[in-house]
Amino acid sequence: MGTVHARSLDPLPMRGPELGVQPDDIEAPETEHEPKQEVLENKNVVVQRVHIDGLGRTKEDLLTYEIAEVFRAKNLIDVMRKSHEARQKLLRLGIFRKVEVVIDTSRGDDALPNGLDVTFEVTELRRLTGSYNTMVGNNEGSMVLGLKLPNALGRAEKMTFQFSYGTKETSYGLSFFKPQPGNFERNILLNVYKVTGQFPWSSVRETDRGVSGELSFPVWKTSQTLKWEGVWRELGCLARTASFAVREESGHSLKSSLSHSMVIDTRSSSILPRKGGLLKIHQELAGYTGGDASFLKEDFEIQLNKTLFWDSVLSASLWGGVLLPIGDKPTSIADRFYLGGPTSIRGFSMYSMGPQSEGDYLGGEGYWAGGLHLYTPLPFRPGRGGFGDLFRTHFFLNAGNLCNLNYGEGPQAHLKKLAECIRWSYGLGVVLRLGNIARLELNYCIPMGVQSGDRICDGVQFGAGIRFL
Repeated sequence: MGTVHARSLDPLPMRGPELGVQPDDIEAPETEHEPKQEVLENKNVVVQRVHIDGLGRTKEDLLTYEIAEVFRAKNLIDVMRKSHEARQKLLRLGIFRKVEVVIDTSRGDDALPNGLDVTFEVTELRRLTGSYNTMVGNNEGSMVLGLKLPNALGRAEKMTFQFSYGTKETSYGLSFFKPQPGNFERNILLNVYKVTGQFPWSSVRETDRGVSGELSFPVWKTSQTLKWEGVWRELGCLARTASFAVREESGHSLKSSLSHSMVIDTRSSSILPRKGGLLKIHQELAGYTGGDASFLKEDFEIQLNKTLFWDSVLSASLWGGVLLPIGDKPTSIADRFYLGGPTSIRGFSMYSMGPQSEGDYLGGEGYWAGGLHLYTPLPFRPGRGGFGDLFRTHFFLNAGNLCNLNYGEGPQAHLKKLAECIRWSYGLGVVLRLGNIARLELNYCIPMGVQSGDRICDGVQFGAGIRFL
């Protein structure tokens, strides 16, 4: 992290403090003489000029929005705080490798006695960057190769080519990202991609070739996303033993859909939060913009986290969704919901509950899942203050259900069906947080409410991913 430097301000020499991540953490530096500190903090100043040194291909008008607040500062501490905030905004654009800030007294014929000059010294990223890393999905690992053109047109645009090879999925795609100047959260994203995935629980191989366009923008405390997607889907059998129900759905289809998502996320961490909550609502409407897939899909996710005594955390989660076919054509196996496994209803095999045919799981048109979790430090706190803090003891209770719905029966019949034959499980284990990227779980699970056809994992179960119930 860079440093905000404040050079001498007559008549009181001083050096600016090292700024932390949070602007509110900035405090006035201590001095031996209280009167001097008071005068320095309260003395009115004027930011006369802001310089940005080191620009190459970046357009200056883009940066004007990010540094505008610096001119509104009224005293030296305020100048330092707003300069730090501007620095964070510049780094967020993803076009600079390093940003340093220097605050100095104004010089020149028009310099005011209380005038200040602020200089941002920036180092731009190279025109072409490459990356190689590994990613952890929901019980899936993959190797990712990427090429990026940061700041492609000079206003924080980003063009990315990415190839991913995983244990169950292989994909490649080209994307273009464009933020609105002065409002980074308002942006557009265009994608062209091909994805090939294997789903052994359904004996299905799916290849998607598609294009999509997204518009993201904030509204109050929410993050909103509007998306259009056109996908040419090819379904095939993963094994010769695939059931007739799976073979019947094999072939080509075209899906064109409009979707909207809303997210409110106040959690302290997306991987293993200690406090805060999450509300995510997603709707998708297919068929009205073309294609041969027609349905309305609604799903939601709620999570609440509360820190308790002895550094323990109580977490409660609730998922749910419904898939409504439009017209006489039944829903596709590629659009239905799936449930079960170490990232949802623990104690059951991956996506191996609900409707099935000859051992192949076909998914359901309605589902719900809830979880109650208690995370505590390891017994006797080994490695406290270091590596040991990445581990947590985990006690859980999960429940849920997945089924097909007869939409001629009405909402009350749907709720009754979802409340019947509830699967549930409980157990305990250990959780390892891998930074802010993913988490690993090793649990001892006891499944209950097992229905005919469900596959269970009674005993030790391992899970890895980024989204857990």
